[in-house]
Amino acid sequence: MEYRTIAEAVTATLIEKKSEFIAHLFPVHTGEEAISCIETVKKNHRKARHNVYAYIVRDQNTSRYSDDGEPQGTAGMPVLDALLKNQLTDVCCVVTRYFGGILLGGGGLVRAYSGSTSMAVQAAKIMVMRECCPVTLSMDYSMYGKVSYVLPQYHVLQQDSDFGNDVTLSLLVQDTVTEKLRADLIELTNGQIQIRIGERQFADFSSVEKNL
Repeated sequence: MEYRTIAEAVTATLIEKKSEFIAHLFPVHTGEEAISCIETVKKNHRKARHNVYAYIVRDQNTSRYSDDGEPQGTAGMPVLDALLKNQLTDVCCVVTRYFGGILLGGGGLVRAYSGSTSMAVQAAKIMVMRECCPVTLSMDYSMYGKVSYVLPQYHVLQQDSDFGNDVTLSLLVQDTVTEKLRADLIELTNGQIQIRIGERQFADFSSVEKNL
């Protein structure tokens, strides 16, 4: 199981016929967090004509959007569509519009709201969150070379290492290959390795290849 989200909040600005569209993109985990972000933007941009928003959260599989006074279907839905097309979740986007005095028409509004959201997504650090297990390996130095050669094949994330009396490695291993890795390491070392597997969690695996 995996999902895509963003690492931290970003903003992007699009100017269309003198109207300014400022897209504020936030990482969130609940609808309540999303609403808090929306209210913060509205408070900071009280003089704006519109503060359009859309959010998607895994919590209760929720998505919401608002046109905030723009013609129906020209604002909130294009923002939501841009998030969906980028396969993002646990995100909230608020697009603030400062009216420039020139009407854009329905098509122009859709392009501006969608485009500013897409710009914010492009500016964000995308995280590929995958279900994984923390795995701790303890071994004699004589085994370290063999083990370190095998680990990259499993696209693990190495969190820490300790070279004391023995070698101890702290890893995050994708849930789909944890048991295979354990079996292979036991066979490789003739059982001369200690393997401790912790509780499942999600972690960012965007730095490793998608397919094993």
